[in-house]
Amino acid sequence: MGYVRVVNATSGFETAPETGTDPGRVVLLTTSHRVAPGLLSWPAWQTLHAADRVLCADGTHPQLPYLREAGISVEEASPTAEALIDACAGGRTVVVVTTGEGDPALTDGLARLAGSGRVRMPDLELLPASYDLPGARLLDLVQVMDRIRLECPWSSRQTHKGLAKYGIEEAYELVEAIEEGDRDELREELGDVLLQVVFHARIAEEGSEEDGTAPFSIDDVAAGIVTKLIHRHPHVFGDETATTPEEVKEHWLRTKAVEKRRESVTDGIPLGQPALALTAKLASRVHTASLDVPLPQGEGIGYELLELAVRAEAEGVDPEAALRVAARAYRDAVRVREGVAGA
Repeated sequence: MGYVRVVNATSGFETAPETGTDPGRVVLLTTSHRVAPGLLSWPAWQTLHAADRVLCADGTHPQLPYLREAGISVEEASPTAEALIDACAGGRTVVVVTTGEGDPALTDGLARLAGSGRVRMPDLELLPASYDLPGARLLDLVQVMDRIRLECPWSSRQTHKGLAKYGIEEAYELVEAIEEGDRDELREELGDVLLQVVFHARIAEEGSEEDGTAPFSIDDVAAGIVTKLIHRHPHVFGDETATTPEEVKEHWLRTKAVEKRRESVTDGIPLGQPALALTAKLASRVHTASLDVPLPQGEGIGYELLELAVRAEAEGVDPEAALRVAARAYRDAVRVREGVAGA
């Protein structure tokens, strides 16, 4: 029996009458917009070349030019589930290159027919032709941030200085989520901190005509930290060895000192950070550098706190975290005395 063209009355999609008992095969081919078009898996290319027909409802789908360049004939069509089943009759393979939304009307229709038990269904296969690499959703974040910066009345007016307070707030909320052990909250707070990074990088991309600052992008930020990490981990990416955390820290500080051309181990420590954290950082640098520095003596609680913070660092205790734990206990005691519900 020859091939007879039949037009489905509902969709206008051309089908063919059944020429055998084999119900055929439907392949739903999915691709990621985060991967360059044309970079498909080998099984995907094999399936595309072997298919009897390749369909795509979206004539502007980014994969189509690359498929046609590879000699694959792609029909712009949006068949119903019934028409697609008819097109597979006789053992034919029909590949549907899905749109970004995944063609839910088609898949729902196929599921409905399969559940009815009245139709002999072809083999149904979902074939991911390209996968998101780890970190691919960061591309979405960059695109969303670009649009918000351009179209949001609030975001479009923000500056580095104006956002600085939010960076501090988000960092503290992240620490709180870590100390509370709430993983859902941790995931959310990490996102908020990441937003600050992307937001500042987006602002920096515009530069400043007033002070002549050169623009840079999120890619420059990422490239810089990648270079730094590789350079400061010679025991991972180079020929040096490190078997203990202390040796790693020594490598890091030694390399950092050369990079920054610092004269003192205290150079680069921000003095504006919370006092306990500042003291612990100073003590850590002194300890790592194997310096014997007597604590300054003086009157008052400040020097007592200094001694406590240095002792905590020597014992491997973060004085900021330790004091926060104690402060929470104090808060709970206050709530109990107040009779607050759930204290």
